[in-house]
Amino acid sequence: MLMTMKIILIISLLLFIFFNTLFLISKHNKKNREKTSPFECGFDPFYNARMSFSIHFFVVMIMFLIFDIEIVIIMPSSLTMNLPLINWMCTLTILFMILILGMFMEWKEGCMNWL
Repeated sequence: MLMTMKIILIISLLLFIFFNTLFLISKHNKKNREKTSPFECGFDPFYNARMSFSIHFFVVMIMFLIFDIEIVIIMPSSLTMNLPLINWMCTLTILFMILILGMFMEWKEGCMNWL
């Protein structure tokens, strides 16, 4: 197990060094205004190409990901944790209390209000 972790660590470090070296020696193109502007037959664009995005949808997405990942971690842990039933129930209760506390904090901050 320890040998596998060492091998993975060494491979990760080598890949990190390799990709950073490639980035440093690669040709960096300067941004050209002509190339990054939208094409509208030589005229200035009539409207902004990027539409505004409500930050509320981003916050809802982050909340969903956080709670979803925590649930995904909790579900298989019942099979992997070799604890007596009372210890398992205490651990599960603490994890759910943290989830519920986080949800109430988000609700109190107003992130769950749509209007």
